[in-house]
Amino acid sequence: MSNSERVVLALGGAGTVGSGIVKALLDKGFKVAVISRDSSRLERLQTFVSPSTKDNLTTIVGNVGSEEGAERAKQDLLKAVGKVTDVVSSLGFSWWQGGPPHTQSLKDLDWVIETLLFSTFVSWKAFFPLVRDDPSCTYSFITGGAGEKLLMPGTGFLTVGAASTLAFCQVLRDEYPEVPCKLNQVKINAGVAPPERMAPGYLSNLDLGEAVASLVEQRSTSHSVFTVSCPADLKTVILERNL
Repeated sequence: MSNSERVVLALGGAGTVGSGIVKALLDKGFKVAVISRDSSRLERLQTFVSPSTKDNLTTIVGNVGSEEGAERAKQDLLKAVGKVTDVVSSLGFSWWQGGPPHTQSLKDLDWVIETLLFSTFVSWKAFFPLVRDDPSCTYSFITGGAGEKLLMPGTGFLTVGAASTLAFCQVLRDEYPEVPCKLNQVKINAGVAPPERMAPGYLSNLDLGEAVASLVEQRSTSHSVFTVSCPADLKTVILERNL
């Protein structure tokens, strides 16, 4: 199956990380669908991707953060594109710095868990059945390394939420060891920004997008975790690894 025959659902595709992935997938000839609650972000995505690839981008306004919303979005998606061959979920990669735990409320913790874990779980439950039984299909999670340590003061709830997402990905690999679909995770231990907002130690969302698109394209590994801690890792960990 050539890239032009494959349809990638990019969950979180309108965000900083996701938009770089969407652009790279389109540049490789994939068809890409993006679902977002915010129509303005989808409009910005349309202007961000390469003009020659716009016709291969499908955008859908929907909410994949609730079970009902995810099911509606799935039906709208299938009506629009007919099939899905690959899923890339960057919903588990986000930022939060609201302060130390004693200054926060249960509502704050609930928001972080909902943003990082609940949306990742709900969307996986809705869309994984579309690809799980086909060995030529892929499902890739993009997660952050914040779950393994406190990144800086005031980010404690981010650590809690990110850790829960890392644990969920581990559970999926262990619960479904024989699933035909290629199930992988890219764990990013660095900040990600567009080229014009880069800071020392950050990854370019365009470079990250190219690496993730290569992983999706090759389909030769499964149940693997690719850890990226610096720009050089994008090449050595993903592009040059025996995938």
